[in-house]
Amino acid sequence: MRKYDVFGVGNAIVDILAFVSDDFISERGLAKGAMTLMDASEQASILIGIEREDVHLASGGSAANTMVAIAQSGGKGIYCGKVTSDTNGEFYRKDMHTSGIEFPVLPAPEASLPTGTCVVLTTPDAERTMCTHLGISTCLEPSEIDFEQLADCKISYIEGYLWDAELPRQACLETMQQSKRHGTKVAFTFSDSFLVHRYASDFKDVVSEYCDILFCNLDEAKIYCEADTIESCATILGKMVPLVFVTNSEHGCIVVENGEQKRVNGFPVKPLDTVGAGDAFAGGVLYGLTNGKSPAQAARWGNFLASKVVQINGPRLSQAPQQHELVW
Repeated sequence: MRKYDVFGVGNAIVDILAFVSDDFISERGLAKGAMTLMDASEQASILIGIEREDVHLASGGSAANTMVAIAQSGGKGIYCGKVTSDTNGEFYRKDMHTSGIEFPVLPAPEASLPTGTCVVLTTPDAERTMCTHLGISTCLEPSEIDFEQLADCKISYIEGYLWDAELPRQACLETMQQSKRHGTKVAFTFSDSFLVHRYASDFKDVVSEYCDILFCNLDEAKIYCEADTIESCATILGKMVPLVFVTNSEHGCIVVENGEQKRVNGFPVKPLDTVGAGDAFAGGVLYGLTNGKSPAQAARWGNFLASKVVQINGPRLSQAPQQHELVW
């Protein structure tokens, strides 16, 4: 028996959330619906543009959001990400602990790089565009990963966003290698289409060598597989990984277990903000898989959590949703 369900590794980012018009996105030359990395001055110009808007702060980062969804479902997890001893870093650490997730990595001194931040701009169609300054999160080192704790977890969960900096990428690979050593299953998420474009070769190596569980959305799958339909992508991915979850927004997802495909319907709702939907889905799935549910049942719970998250502003639910047998 292992003490924890999931060991997450990802960028520790404070989200700065605001609603904007489509013109705001186009006037600044941002790639709508994608995540753009930028330096502090570039991000500052975006912040100036939204200073009159109603802005909301939340501790975020893709894998961190997933870990919180696991905790809200009733699971136990550990999260490894790097923050600084600044205001945003203390906010982040307290929020993770309040959410029920252990956060063991010690903060960097305040004189270091600042805690990472992401300006999340949501347009009227509920699409989110992210402007991210990674800050100190790029300094997460392999030595800061507690592999004894990893050995006490059922699944490790690693986000593709970590590939944009050398040290976190090494930390990811070491986590995957140590997971294999300790019999901990490895789950990986592509995270974003631009990452699949940028690191196609790396991701192919990771998927073939380490992955037991893979998460991606349809756009990411199409790029990775060089295919046109969700079914064809599922067929290709199912030959590479024992268990695959390909999400398709309101249409739910396809689960591929040992090459066999099964469609799991979503929960149709009117979306307000799609930030965190994929993260919530992964959290629901990982909770289900580590608590006795079949992959299809786990996917249904993931779809349910995602349907709840898209109806709020922000990447996380404020409280745990009520589980119901009809969802499973």
